[in-house]
Amino acid sequence: MSLMGAAVSGMLSDTNWLSTISQNVSNANTTGYKNVETEFSTLVDQAGGAADSLAGVATSIRALNSLQGSVVGTSTTTDLAIQGEGYFVVSDSSGALYLTRNGSFVPDAEGNLVNSAGYYLMGNIAGSGQADSVPTQKVNVTAAGDLPTPTTAGTLSVNLPSTATVVTNAADLPSANPSAASASYSDETSITAYDDLGGAHTINVYLTNTGVDTATGDDTWEITAYDAADAAQTGGFPYTTTPANTPLATETLDFSPTTGKLTTGSPFNIPVPNGQTLALDVSGTTQLAASFSVNTNTTNGNAPSSLKGVSISANGEVDFQYSDGASNAAYDIPLANVASPDSLTSLNGNVYQANQNSGSIVYATAGTGGLGTVVSSSLESSTVDLATELTDMIEAQSAYQANSKVFQTGADLLDILNNLKS
Repeated sequence: MSLMGAAVSGMLSDTNWLSTISQNVSNANTTGYKNVETEFSTLVDQAGGAADSLAGVATSIRALNSLQGSVVGTSTTTDLAIQGEGYFVVSDSSGALYLTRNGSFVPDAEGNLVNSAGYYLMGNIAGSGQADSVPTQKVNVTAAGDLPTPTTAGTLSVNLPSTATVVTNAADLPSANPSAASASYSDETSITAYDDLGGAHTINVYLTNTGVDTATGDDTWEITAYDAADAAQTGGFPYTTTPANTPLATETLDFSPTTGKLTTGSPFNIPVPNGQTLALDVSGTTQLAASFSVNTNTTNGNAPSSLKGVSISANGEVDFQYSDGASNAAYDIPLANVASPDSLTSLNGNVYQANQNSGSIVYATAGTGGLGTVVSSSLESSTVDLATELTDMIEAQSAYQANSKVFQTGADLLDILNNLKS
């Protein structure tokens, strides 16, 4: 009897509706949770001619994963929210990757950031050129403490006065490591570099006007570097270098005689004592009719220092701040997305997997490619509205009760028919 079958399908569908309401209500306080909806559609056994054979109703569950929850501030720096589209990439203990909006990350016993569901935040090493790639590293916020970082790069931008006296005697040039009495150079500055063990080295940099290159017509300067620890006296020269009388590095800088811009000589590569080669970018150096000035003087690297704090920028860059005031970019946290977020497969722990209906996962830096930005010291609230869910619960209960009345009516009609035989 189609009357009773339709009523049964109605009760089953209303039960499914109540189940999704219950799921939403129970997750009203789950960080990053996206509420689900029950969608109803009619069932027809047969349709044709002037009569329809109706069979009731069916339901399907739709996850509203693309909804934006409210971003609420917290006092924990590693609490993360996404303002806009995208998902954090997390892994379980076996290394399998998932997507989530649950950014309640705190360090575990080993310093790895793990959220309230036990999933690890994944990222890539900063500067590796993989900011937009599948993340392969657990983000760790304690292992960096007390570790030195050797200097490998820096920038030195100065103006060299075009009116500086030309030094013509090669024996007096800094590269010849003459005595203090005979050393001739135009200007001098210094930079700081760190070796492999975090030892700080002051590198004295000498700049000397050597005149015009007769072959090219360019104005030339010599740039020479020495370790200040090798200086024999306060005045610098001579330096007690090994091998004897050799600078750490020396190079010729060529400048355009018409624009004063550097044409060759950058980068200036300096082997740091007990460390790495420092690629010093001097491309911004000029030779103009102005006094000597240092416009930029920076190098990377740091001495051993305890970790003081962590900051996470809107584009997902994780920076470590050390007690000595230094900072270091440690990780890039890419975001992920799919073409149809509402079609993702939901799993325990408020995580998702891609499937054929959702489309494949793409990765990009936060704030690019249509993705949202990362908000530190914040969490995304559940999108569940309790008032709406409670209202829906009353409607679902009323609908279930009405369908049960229909079923009861159908049962009564069957009893009447059966009694007609007696």
